[in-house]
Formats: sequence, structure tokens, C-alpha cells
Amino acid sequence: MSWVFLTDTHAYKLKKPVRYDYLDFSTVEARRLDCEAEVRLNRRLAPDVYLGVVALVLDAAGRLRLGGAGETVDWLVRMWRLPADRMLDHRLRNGAVEQAEIIQLVRRLARFYAALPAEPLAPEAYRQSLAERIEDNLRELGSPEFGLAGDVPAGLARFQLGFLQRHAEWFDQRVQAGRIVEGHGDLRPEHVCLLAEPVVIDCLEFKRDFRILDPADELGYLALECERLQAPHVARWLLEAYAEASGDAPPAALLHFYQSCRALLRAKLALWHLRDDGRHRPEKWVATARDYLEWAQRHADSAGA
Repeated sequence: MSWVFLTDTHAYKLKKPVRYDYLDFSTVEARRLDCEAEVRLNRRLAPDVYLGVVALVLDAAGRLRLGGAGETVDWLVRMWRLPADRMLDHRLRNGAVEQAEIIQLVRRLARFYAALPAEPLAPEAYRQSLAERIEDNLRELGSPEFGLAGDVPAGLARFQLGFLQRHAEWFDQRVQAGRIVEGHGDLRPEHVCLLAEPVVIDCLEFKRDFRILDPADELGYLALECERLQAPHVARWLLEAYAEASGDAPPAALLHFYQSCRALLRAKLALWHLRDDGRHRPEKWVATARDYLEWAQRHADSAGA
């Protein structure tokens, strides 16, 4: 949905002029508004990284430049460039993550979630939103264009929908305890920078509904991605640190349910790359989707499939 341009010190994000069911970047004004939302929302967890929004202008000589006089033709988010060697995904791949860093990160996140107001939604509405997302994942993964065996995602979706029904009281309790908040929405290792004060960037800014979530879901998602990067010990540190920092200890089966759902979602998103502009190797994304389906099954099994 965006192009990112890097200099030695800064990063600039330019929205692609695209429109999907869940977002509309087809006009300059829509892209400006989304850039402003991205800066505002990401300053919650990375206040010093997001510097603001800058216009891309066409000057009198017909040259494009950032800011200054001329016709505004688009807008970009301007950020400080973070050190690549401090990003969590890089450190996971190099086996360089220390438990103290994870504890500091999770304490930061626990404070963030605790400061957010609870979403005013009914318990059944929360369960319905989860069910709709599961059904949407199944619908997309079952599309003939992707050529996947439909029985695997169908079985996973069947389990997830059944879990929602069998354990409705767990989800209702999460809502009634005020646990459902407007979080980050896309908490992955590549969005976490382990500085002296950890920062989390690139929240899911374009659709608020996707940010309405259970912190246990969001931390479970980050733990899942750590597992995929061959760091199950880091995943364990994350979840243990969250329980200690927040005082919130949801049932283990509920965490596995959330992780199974996230893995099914990531399988869908991997296959969506096949609809992109042809720059991506199809076999890479099919293999990624199948890997996520395996992780979805593992966590479904752990949840009691």
C-alpha cells in the first residue's frame, strides 16, 4: 500500500493510489488524511520517530521537491530512520535478543494498553467481529486463483468458529473486564526497535476496526512471529513478561486460539501478494502461506482442536 524511500537519516512513506474493500487511497486528499492519521497514531508508541507530513510539490520549473512553493501533487510521512541492527526481526535472526530487552519492551506495551480506554462494545459484537474475520480468511484462502487445498483452511476455520462458540464466556469476560482497546494492529518483529527506550512503528492506521483488539491477541501475534523466526524462547519471554507486567493471565488455550487466527490471516495476506504488480515470485508467497497454515494448525492443536 506504500512505497518507502530511505536516506541516511530519514525515511519517507508515499501511499500508493490504490483502492480496496478495506481502504481507499485513490485521491490526493485521502492520502493526505491517511498520512496525518499515521503520524498521530504512531506517535503513541514512537513519539520521536514520526516527524510529520510533508507535501510533494511540483515547482514552477516542473521539478518535484519536498515542501516549498508549487502545486501539491501528493503527501508523504516523514520519519527518522531507525538503525536496522536494532530491529527485533534482525536481532532474532542473529540470535542477539536478550531477555531484559524483551521485558523492557513488554512493560512499555503493558503501560500503553493500560492507558487506553476500553472499547464500548457488547460482548456478542466482539465475538461476531472475530467470526466475520475468520470467515473472510476462509473465503479468500479458498479462492481457486491460489490453488490451495481447501480442506486445510476449512478445517482451521471450522475449529476457530467452534472455539468461539464453546468458549463464548472467555471472550465475554475479556470485554467485560475492559480488555478490548484500540491497539497497534500489526505488532510484528520488523515493527519493533530495541532502543534504550523501545519503540514500535507502522501501526495499522487505515482502518480503525482492525485496531480494536485484545492485547493478549496482539502479544500472541508478536510471539507467533518470534516462533516463526526460530526463537520460541523469546515468544515465551514475551508472554510471561506481559502476564507479570499487566496482571493479565488469560487461559493458555485462548492465546493459542488468537495465534491460530493470526496465522490464518497471515496466510491470506501472503497470497494477496500474488495479486500485486508482478514483482514477486509466486512460489515464495505460496510457500509462506503454507507455512502460516502449519502454524495455524499447531496453535489450533494446542488450543484443543
